[in-house]
Amino acid sequence: MHQDILHVLIQLLILLLSARVLGEVFLKFNQPPVVGEIFAGIILGPSLLGNFSFLAPYVNLYLYPSLMLEIISLIGALLLLFITGYEIDLRLIKHHSKSATATALGGLVIPFISGFTISYFIPDKFLFIPSDRLLFSLFIATALSVSAIPVIAKVLIDLNLLRRDIGQITIAAGMIDDTIAWIILTIILGLIQLGVITLSLAAFAIIKVLLFVLISFYLGSFLAKISVQFLQDRVSSRYKMITLVFVFIFFFSAIAQTIQLEAVFGAFLTGIVFSQIPSLPKIAITRIESITFGVFAPIFFASAGLKVDIKALFNIDLAALSVVLILVATLSKIIGAYLGARFLAGIDHWTALSFGAGLNARGAIQIIIATIGLSFNVITPEIFSIIILMAVITSLMSPVLLKFTVARVTPQESEIKRLQKEEITKNLLLNSLNRILLPVRFGADYEKKTIESKIIQRLSAQKNLDITFLTVTNEADKNAAISFLDNLSRLFKNFKVNKKVEISNNPLNAILNEAKKSYDLVIIGATDKISSQPRSVLNQKVFNPLVDDIIRLSPCRTLVVQSFGFKEHWQPNKILVPSNLSYASKRAVELAFSLINSDDQEITILSVIEDKQDEYNLDIDGSVKERQKNLSLQSLNELKKIGETIGLNVNIMVEFGSDIENVILKKAQQLNVDLVIVGTDIKPAGESLHIGPRVERILNNCSCPVAVFNSQ
Repeated sequence: MHQDILHVLIQLLILLLSARVLGEVFLKFNQPPVVGEIFAGIILGPSLLGNFSFLAPYVNLYLYPSLMLEIISLIGALLLLFITGYEIDLRLIKHHSKSATATALGGLVIPFISGFTISYFIPDKFLFIPSDRLLFSLFIATALSVSAIPVIAKVLIDLNLLRRDIGQITIAAGMIDDTIAWIILTIILGLIQLGVITLSLAAFAIIKVLLFVLISFYLGSFLAKISVQFLQDRVSSRYKMITLVFVFIFFFSAIAQTIQLEAVFGAFLTGIVFSQIPSLPKIAITRIESITFGVFAPIFFASAGLKVDIKALFNIDLAALSVVLILVATLSKIIGAYLGARFLAGIDHWTALSFGAGLNARGAIQIIIATIGLSFNVITPEIFSIIILMAVITSLMSPVLLKFTVARVTPQESEIKRLQKEEITKNLLLNSLNRILLPVRFGADYEKKTIESKIIQRLSAQKNLDITFLTVTNEADKNAAISFLDNLSRLFKNFKVNKKVEISNNPLNAILNEAKKSYDLVIIGATDKISSQPRSVLNQKVFNPLVDDIIRLSPCRTLVVQSFGFKEHWQPNKILVPSNLSYASKRAVELAFSLINSDDQEITILSVIEDKQDEYNLDIDGSVKERQKNLSLQSLNELKKIGETIGLNVNIMVEFGSDIENVILKKAQQLNVDLVIVGTDIKPAGESLHIGPRVERILNNCSCPVAVFNSQ
C-alpha cells in the first residue's frame, strides 16, 4: 500500500508538472494548451521515453496508468464535462435556433454517416471483436461527429470571435451536436453492456437515456435550486457552493453509472442544470474552472497521452488508416456544417465555411470519448492512438482555417451594433444584480409598497432576478406575518418571490444578517418625509432609526425609496437623475437605465453648475462658464451614448444656479417627472447617517417620489 501511494504521488507530480509546462509552451505559440498537455503524456509514455531501455523500467513502474491514477483522471473528465454542460446556453440555442440547428444537423449527420461507412473498410485486425463491427462502427461514427466546445470557445476567444454572430452560432451548433452525440454514445454503451442488439433493447436504451435526461432537468433543477437557496440562507461557509456543485456532480454521475450509462454523461447534465440557476454565485464556477484547468484536466490529458503509442503508427497500414480517418473526419465536418448552414439556413458562403472550420476542433471531448471506448474494449489501442492524434490535429487546424475564412466575412450592420452595445454595456449595474432583498415592516399598508413593487418589476423585466421578502416579528405573530407576506406578494404578479419571516427582537440585526447572504441590493421603503429641522442633535435621524442604520451598515448596495408624492397607477416612466459626474451619480444613471424599457419612457440627466459670484469680474465674456458647460456636456454625452446604445430615450441638461437643490427641484416639477434618483456614496462612520444636506433638501421638498441609491 505504501509503495502504491508513492507511485501515484510520483505519477501526479511528473504528469501535472510536464503537462502544465508543455501547455504553456503551446500557448506561447497561440495553440490550445490541451495539445501540449497530451504531448506531455505522449513524450513520457511508450511513444518516446518508454523506448529507452535504461528508462523503460521507471516509465513502466511510475508512469504506466494505475487504478488510482485512472480514478483521478476520471475526476478530471467529470469536471471537464460539467464545465462543458455549464457553458451550454439554452437561450442562445433558441435565439440562433434556425442557423444553429441547420449547421448542427449537417455537422452531425454527414460525419456520422461518413464515420459509420468508413468503419466497414477498416481491417479486422484493428478490431477487438470483428463480429461486433456494428457497435464499433457506431462508436467511430459518434467519435467523428463531436465537436469540443471548450476548445472551440478558446479558439473563438483567442481570435476575438466569441461574441460575433459566427462565434455564437458555432458555439450553439456545437452544443446541439455534443448533446445529441452524448445521448447516442450513452445508448451505444448501454447496448454494449447488454451484449446484443435487438429492436426492443435499442428502444429500451433510448428510453432510459431520455428518462434520465428528463428527470435530471426537472427533478435535478428543483433539487439544485432549493439546495442553493438553503445554503445561501442557512450556511455561512465560504466554499459552500463549490461543495454543493461537487456533490451534484458525483450524485448524478453515480446515478448514470448505476443505470449503466457513462458517468461523464451525468456530469454533463449537472452542468446544464446549474447553468439555469441565476442565483448561483459565479465565483463558485470560476473556482471550479481554476482547479479543473489548473490541476485535474492536465492530469487527465497527460494520462490519455500515456496510452498513445506513436510507434504503432509507423506501420504502413495503420499510418494509411490514420490519414484516411483524419481526412474523413475533417472534410465531413467542414462539408456537413457548410451544407447545413448554406442550403438549410441560407447563410453566405464564407460564413458557412467558418462554421465548419470552427466545429472541426475535436479536442477534449473526443479524447474523453476515445478513453471511454478503450475502457469498454470497443476500440483497440491502435485506433485509440489514431483518435487522439485526430483530436490534436483538428484542434491545431481550427484556428488556422478560422482566420482564413473569417477574414473574408463581412459583418452585418445589426451585428456591428450589437457588438458595440455589448462592449458599452458590459460593466453596467444591472449585470451585477442577481439577488434582491426587500425588508417589509409587518402590518404595513400594502398600497404603500406599490412603488417598490413597480421598481422591482422593472428590474426583473430585463433580467431574471432572485427576489426575497423579509419581515421581522415575534413568535406570536408568525402565522399572521406569513399571511401578510402572501398578500403582499400579490403586488408582484409577473415573477416568483421568496418569502421569509424572521423571529427576532432586533429587526436591524435580522435584516443585516440576511443581507450578508449573497444579496446584491437591499430595497427599503420610506413613506414619510424627513424632518425639515436642522440636524444639530447627534441622534436625530434622516429617515428613521432602522432605515438609517440599514443604509449605513448594509454589506451590499441599498436603494431607499421615499414614496411621498406617489400617485395612483404610478409608473417610473419619466426619471430625473441629478449628476455631479461622480461615480455615485453614474451608478444612479445606470439604475435609471435598468428601469426604462419602452419608447414612451425617458430619462433626463441633469448637471447643475454652482453659479458663484465673480468677485473680481474676471470672466467678463462668460468663457469660463462656457468651458464648464462644455466639459459637463462632454461627460453627460458619454452617459447619453450608453443609454441610446441600449435603445433608451435619454436627455441631458446643464444648468447654472446659486442654489443647486432648487434647480433640481424646479426641473423635476417643470418636467413632471415620476421619480428622482439620487446617487450617494455612504460609508459606515460615526453613530448616524450622513447623506448630505443637498440630498436631504431634495428628499424633503421634491413633489414626486425620490430614490436614494447607495452604490457602495
